[in-house]
Amino acid sequence: MVKTASTMVDLGVKAPDFSLPDVSGKMVSLSDFADSPALLVVFMCNHCPYVIHVAEGLARLAADYQQRGVAVVGINSNDTATYPEDSPENMAKEAKRRRYSFPYLYDESQEVAKAYRAACTPDYYVFDRQRKLVYRGQMDSSRPGGGEVTGEDLRAALDAVLENRPVSANQKPSLGCNIKWRPGNEPDYF
Repeated sequence: MVKTASTMVDLGVKAPDFSLPDVSGKMVSLSDFADSPALLVVFMCNHCPYVIHVAEGLARLAADYQQRGVAVVGINSNDTATYPEDSPENMAKEAKRRRYSFPYLYDESQEVAKAYRAACTPDYYVFDRQRKLVYRGQMDSSRPGGGEVTGEDLRAALDAVLENRPVSANQKPSLGCNIKWRPGNEPDYF
């Protein structure tokens, strides 16, 4: 595990397109969420202690905000040859066990992670109705071994979008395990 921070992409960029399979094999695309007032994209996996730490809180947050119309999607871009615990089969088990109410997608080529400039798991991106980036950063200040998972930073950003208020510019990077890139496929920003 290499402790890695978010790249903190420039705010205002458009959400990169994607079309990826979920744990049942169904293709899910960015356009599937066109009617949602906000979109939360989470780069995540099964084995990372940072993701495990927030998994139940993320499941609660997703369920809460989906009731308010927010689209939520999880994306696993890890190399499953090196990390078989992150395989699509194990993603399906994890999604069921954690009761994820959102699509959990597999980015085998790792191209979607690169398009988003994702660096760690978990890595959070909130897009407004126009799919412009308004938040990238931590879920909250808790970390494995310390602190209650409240989701306060992410919840504040989503509330602001839903209430048509500006999202605070005080955004702290998420921290987690580095994305497990296939050998030779590491991005230029890593």
